[in-house]
Amino acid sequence: MLVYFFGSGSADGTREMKGVLGGKGANLAEMTNLGVPVPPGFTIACSACLDFLRGGGTSAALKAEIETNLARLEVTSGRTLGDPKNPLLVSVRSGAPVSMPGMMETILNLGLNDRTVIGLAQQSGNARFAYDSYRRFLQMYGDVVLGVPIQDFEHLLKSKRLTTDAATDADLSEDSLRNLVEEYKALVRTRTGAEFPMEPREQLQGAIEAVWGSWKLKKAVDYRRQNSISESLGTAVNVVSMVFGNLGDTSGTGVAFTRDPSTGEKRFYGEFLVNAQGEDVVAGIRTPLPIDQMETRLPKAYAELLKTQDRLEQHFRDMQDIEFTVERGKLYLLQTRTGKRTAAAAIRIADEMVAEGLITQREAVMRVDPEQLDQLLHPVIDPSARAQAIATGLPASPGAASGQAVFDPDVAEQRAAEGIRVILVRDETTPEDFHGIVASRAVLTSRGGMTSHAAVVARGMGKCAIVGCKEMEVDLEHRSFHVNGITVNEGDWITLDGATGRVFSGDLPTIPSDVVRVLSGQRRGSDSRVYVTYARLLSWADEVRTLQVRANADTPHDARVARHFGAEGIGLCRTEHMFFEGDRITGMREMIVARDEGGRRRALAKLLPMQRGDFEGIFEAMDGCPVTIRLLDPPLHEFLPHGGEDTKRLARTLGISRDELNRIVESLRETNPMLGLRGCRLGIVYPEITEMQARAIFEAAVRARRRGIDVQPESMVPLVSTVKELAHQRAILEHVADQVMGAMGEEMPYSIGTMIELPRAALTADEIATAADFFSFGTNDLTQTTFGLSRDDAGRFLPMYVEAGIFPEDPFRVLDTVGVGKLVKYAVTEGRKVRPNMKTGICGEHGGEPRSIHFCQTAGLNYVSCSPYRVPIARLAAAQAALSLTD
Repeated sequence: MLVYFFGSGSADGTREMKGVLGGKGANLAEMTNLGVPVPPGFTIACSACLDFLRGGGTSAALKAEIETNLARLEVTSGRTLGDPKNPLLVSVRSGAPVSMPGMMETILNLGLNDRTVIGLAQQSGNARFAYDSYRRFLQMYGDVVLGVPIQDFEHLLKSKRLTTDAATDADLSEDSLRNLVEEYKALVRTRTGAEFPMEPREQLQGAIEAVWGSWKLKKAVDYRRQNSISESLGTAVNVVSMVFGNLGDTSGTGVAFTRDPSTGEKRFYGEFLVNAQGEDVVAGIRTPLPIDQMETRLPKAYAELLKTQDRLEQHFRDMQDIEFTVERGKLYLLQTRTGKRTAAAAIRIADEMVAEGLITQREAVMRVDPEQLDQLLHPVIDPSARAQAIATGLPASPGAASGQAVFDPDVAEQRAAEGIRVILVRDETTPEDFHGIVASRAVLTSRGGMTSHAAVVARGMGKCAIVGCKEMEVDLEHRSFHVNGITVNEGDWITLDGATGRVFSGDLPTIPSDVVRVLSGQRRGSDSRVYVTYARLLSWADEVRTLQVRANADTPHDARVARHFGAEGIGLCRTEHMFFEGDRITGMREMIVARDEGGRRRALAKLLPMQRGDFEGIFEAMDGCPVTIRLLDPPLHEFLPHGGEDTKRLARTLGISRDELNRIVESLRETNPMLGLRGCRLGIVYPEITEMQARAIFEAAVRARRRGIDVQPESMVPLVSTVKELAHQRAILEHVADQVMGAMGEEMPYSIGTMIELPRAALTADEIATAADFFSFGTNDLTQTTFGLSRDDAGRFLPMYVEAGIFPEDPFRVLDTVGVGKLVKYAVTEGRKVRPNMKTGICGEHGGEPRSIHFCQTAGLNYVSCSPYRVPIARLAAAQAALSLTD
């Protein structure tokens, strides 16, 4: 069975069948079964799309199923497709198992032709409406199915408005629309060399195949890649009896949310238009009215809509995004789905639904996308900035963003790739602009409402957005916009305040968000609703997660920030980063250019107090938590200048000739430094480096301990490939520890482990475990060495690999569980055969990525470590990983 019917109060499907019927089809079936007023129709399963895209076409069996359900639809609706007196008209819409708003195609009013339009006019008693519906159908079908550029139709429509003095499309007369229909048909004839298809069944087959084909549109592929949606899902096709919101002042259409998608407030929120079809609202073609004004314009339908939206939220137990149409006073629901929302809204909705008894705390934890929490940490415009807003629009998605104004999505993508911050400015966005929205810091439109394409997509991505800025006149031809006597050209800087809808000229300063200010002690937590709900959600997450979350931090300041965000230790302190500041780099360079061990030791003696001070500060910030300190890792040449004035100044500082310095630099140059003299190899060739770092670690630990700080030092040896390397460095660390503790009269526990970042280390983990107290997987380097890829160079071709489906994801962003993950699991298993209680963790960039964290949970790791600002994300992701494996 590939076709599922719904109508007359019953449906062949349910909401549990999203994988078969797609989200839209499953929810249409569910609403029908609930008795919600839904126009009848049928859904073609997602698998038919995949068969079609594989070259299978439309089988005879599927065509027969479609015909059977079409006949059933004709009986249910009392109308017949193609009947010139009583025509059935249908919409043909996409609907994937995962919501992809606006990314695939829709065709409305299908079934109209030169004969049925007359029947529709007679049936409705409104010839203007009939020809308006016909011209809409010609435009949508011509664009989606026949490939006639939408701009060509829009050009004819705009010309018709100008020549008839019509202010809007709704002001066009019946005669103007009749003429426009003929012009549209002539346009199709000119562009395609064929007449517009008049046979409704031919129209239907063409529309179904076009919707299937839209799964492969660039905008759809980009959206799936951006949101990590599988390419193997396909889309369902929903064929639904048309209901019309453009039948006059007793009709209308709208989009609404059961709660505010921007703030999460529990209030019915949305927009509608009288005498309009659905695309007028979603596409931002006309600026709609607030939903509460519907109470006076369409009171009976509004009352029923209020009851229905509450019923749907109670049934689905989540905030719903609904589309509806009112046809001559009667309400119809066209869609319901889980609504996209901002991070602030997500945590508030989850929090309040727990308080209402609608969901449990565990469900609340699972409801919030961990990546969304990043939005709560974004800066906001500094209120002390003295700037006058040049325009104000609708605050569609919060946050503050500054960038250069650009007016074309391709330009936005190109400039962003060059490292330029941009803001995309449009009259209104369409799904074809998606790649430009991804590349931009924010979106600004002159038209559209809070439920327009730009608003919905930006909210879902956590992008700042301001829409419906009516004062603004966008001039795409000259790439500028004009507002209140001010002209902003492409490349000019603007700043958007998505919380208030204000637009400013220039690049305004920002301050930390409420959450960050509370965590850093700049504001009381009780004063911030967002912080209170954020803290409560993460406390629920902490109750259920089993993975510890540590932070990668190299300075006392970073350690304090990490602790504020809830880090339970330092999983990676990169000691080399401490040497790149101020005078420290000079001491490091002295050590590198020293002619003998004595010279190196003298230089290292200067560095010792600097490192010791940093370590002591980090131990203090992490009082009671483990701190893993990695010994020096990068090749030495990274600390030296490579020509120019820097070389001249350094030679003078070190008291050597410039030629001699150049010779030293050249002698350190390596063909492949990533696999050269670095990591534990440095400590073996120059053991005095390891000695100095060990002394700094243990002296700092004892000094901090004497001040009452609970110190838990963990020394980590990098880039080990054989147990003998680790044993060599461990011996030095233990010898220095004994010296320091003996001299300072203090005993304290400590541990010594290694980074597993080479395949050989993973494969010989049982041997290495004999000399290691813990393993920390450096998945950045482990990914490089497993794939044979250089992170610094692979960016040239990795995007193409992902786009072509060779790699499912960028392996430096999302952990490769098949290859790298297999090495991690093997090393954990083998290591614990030797040390059953061995602590294992991950400290690459993957430690803050939710899907990679889920793998760490399944692999049995003890902790993940990530950058400080990713700690909240990791805490929530770790909780979700734990729940997904137990529920």
